[in-house]
Amino acid sequence: MDSCLLFATELYALPILRPLAAAARRAGMRAAWVVPEAVAAHLHDDELRLRSARAVRDFAPDAVFSAANWVPPGFPGAKVQVFHGFNAEKREPDRGHFRLRGFFDLYCTQGPATTEPFRELAREHRYFAVAETGWPKLDPLFAPPPGAADLRPGDGRPVAMYAATFTESLSSARAMLDTLNQLTARGDRYWLLTLHPKCDPALIAQYRELAGPHARFLESDRLLDMLRAADVLVCDTSSVIDEFAVQLKPVVTVRNRRPKPFMLDVQSPAQVDAAIGQALLPSPAREAALAAHAQAIHPYRDGHSSERVLAATARLLEGGDGPLARKPLNLWRRWQSAREVRALLPD
Repeated sequence: MDSCLLFATELYALPILRPLAAAARRAGMRAAWVVPEAVAAHLHDDELRLRSARAVRDFAPDAVFSAANWVPPGFPGAKVQVFHGFNAEKREPDRGHFRLRGFFDLYCTQGPATTEPFRELAREHRYFAVAETGWPKLDPLFAPPPGAADLRPGDGRPVAMYAATFTESLSSARAMLDTLNQLTARGDRYWLLTLHPKCDPALIAQYRELAGPHARFLESDRLLDMLRAADVLVCDTSSVIDEFAVQLKPVVTVRNRRPKPFMLDVQSPAQVDAAIGQALLPSPAREAALAAHAQAIHPYRDGHSSERVLAATARLLEGGDGPLARKPLNLWRRWQSAREVRALLPD
């Protein structure tokens, strides 16, 4: 494999795909990006952006890596799904994480909890392969690059992080605003706050106003720095929970859709303060549940998931996964994707 294309439709895709691009460059491959203008503003000077369909064809990638649930079928190269998050169980399986859309040749799964369901689907549908690789986004979590930001305040206070899903029916962001205003003003803990970029801009503006001597608001592209720094996470029903939990750190949830034994789930924002205090105390039962969950969703702690994704893709290209069936035609989705590509890339 000599070249790869990174397909990022949203800002949150950058920290997922950047470790993969870096691993590709270390292996001597060419790497380029296809992104919309809103994401392009966040690309680094050394990240090559392709601006037209002709440029993509001329670049002729061997593989296209996508963190979205789709990828342009007309792009050259094998289409590889690396996922935009863990399975947060926001929806039923046939509408959520395990929904197939007919775009991908290879699914690179994060751990046993997702690997076997996708392998069952692969046996049924036969047009894609599955490889358990771990998730590229978490490589810098376990192997931080030199000079990685340290967001801890340096005064010994516990660091609490707050994040919320953008799914309005499951989000705690509006309900938590007054509580966070009180907790961040109190000063006994240092707070790191973020919201999904798809959240209501007016709500994001209100959260920015919480920043001060005891709290900081950061964009989602700083999520890994926040995860490393925090001692405890407060969340609702979001895949951020799993990104935090793989570090074996405690989680408080507000009305989680399907709370698990490692979570301290509360029904009201008024209960969050006490739950944080409880979460920071030792609990052998909760710690055992947390370790079992982390092993199921992402057992890899070596910071080399990106290299495993590249190896799995090379194996696919070399025919190591055997012959695959033809992808479903799915004319409606192909028409939709073609329309979105035209918006991204002029001819």
